[in-house]
Amino acid sequence: MTPASPSSPRVVNPRPPWLGETAWPFELRSLESNGSTIAYTDVGSGPTLLLVTVGTWSIIWRDVVARLSESYRCVTLDVPGSGLSDAPTPTPTPTLSTAAEAIDAVVRDLNLTDVVLVVHDLGAPATLEAAAGWTDRVAGLVVVNGFGWRPSGTMFRGMLAVMGNPAMRELDAITGWLPRASATRFGVARHWDRSTRKAYRYGMRRAQRRAFHQFMASARRHDYARIDAALGQLLDRPALTIFGQRNDPLHFQPEWKILFPDATQATVAKGYHFPMCDNPQLVATTIHDWHTRVVLPRIIR
Repeated sequence: MTPASPSSPRVVNPRPPWLGETAWPFELRSLESNGSTIAYTDVGSGPTLLLVTVGTWSIIWRDVVARLSESYRCVTLDVPGSGLSDAPTPTPTPTLSTAAEAIDAVVRDLNLTDVVLVVHDLGAPATLEAAAGWTDRVAGLVVVNGFGWRPSGTMFRGMLAVMGNPAMRELDAITGWLPRASATRFGVARHWDRSTRKAYRYGMRRAQRRAFHQFMASARRHDYARIDAALGQLLDRPALTIFGQRNDPLHFQPEWKILFPDATQATVAKGYHFPMCDNPQLVATTIHDWHTRVVLPRIIR
């Protein structure tokens, strides 16, 4: 991956009319990376957390960021094709590589150091690919319902094949079934009000829904060499995994424990694919306690 060439950040102005301050109560910023405008938020002060998801968009971190930004600098972004960010250029097809380039651009532009990577779903492999160029900046890894290795096995690859299928993509583009299904108590909206659910769905408009399925297709065929290399260099860093009790059918959490034998592992009771939305207080407290106990002593020594 070629390092991105970001410009100086600027405030996104005006705020999109469909994204009220209740739904996203933080200032929005953006930077230019490889011809795309990348939307991000940088809020709070203290040790740095970089929160990344790929497929949906950064609104899923809202309630965790609201709690953690009291003690941490929280940076989150929408990768190209998602949420408030432009589609990637020159090709409009988003991939794990275009996501990784955007993550790399934000980290380099903000000069983030001693950063803990808080990654969800496809945000895990995309962020690891970006981190291959700056593992020295990484203080720890928090994985929330995600994986960081080449997909294998019939069930895993089959799921990616189904979700990345062009017919599935176009069905979602036409009907919007995915954001509607995920904007329920079984998805992101267990504790959200109506206006936040509406904003979430608006952030997954037709182009963004297509992008979701293109990311899934990309994950199946992606070259994981840089991801493998990054993981190899990060095995000595503290790790924390947080999974929903009811959403680990492929047993990713035990796989992380094999990679990081000293990892702290937490399970959100009755949680699904978005444990940060199922129980944001528990997720925020778990990250804070782990960071204070394990990560901070390594940073300050």
